[in-house]
Amino acid sequence: MGFFDKIQDLGEAVAEVFEGDEIPPERRGLGGEYDQSGLAKRVALMCDNDPLVSPLDTVWVAQTGGTVVFKGTIPDETMRQHLMNLAFQTEGTTDVLTDELYVG
Repeated sequence: MGFFDKIQDLGEAVAEVFEGDEIPPERRGLGGEYDQSGLAKRVALMCDNDPLVSPLDTVWVAQTGGTVVFKGTIPDETMRQHLMNLAFQTEGTTDVLTDELYVG
């Protein structure tokens, strides 16, 4: 199961009417619509499209505001840095937490 599929399994985010000129980048969905989990979904899609990350089925991605949160098990510390780099390449990311990623 890919990263994006895991987020979809959590349920569709409730679409809200955003009153303002622009949707905040951390709330922008895959199609540009308002999505409470938009940033996590865009990071998950990047992970699914990355040949080094896509084989991992032990990592989850979530978000709290502009902070991307990775959880699960990774093969080594190099993968931690790679995941952080992917997240920071995604518009709307202000911070990345990997405290819940364990090497194993």
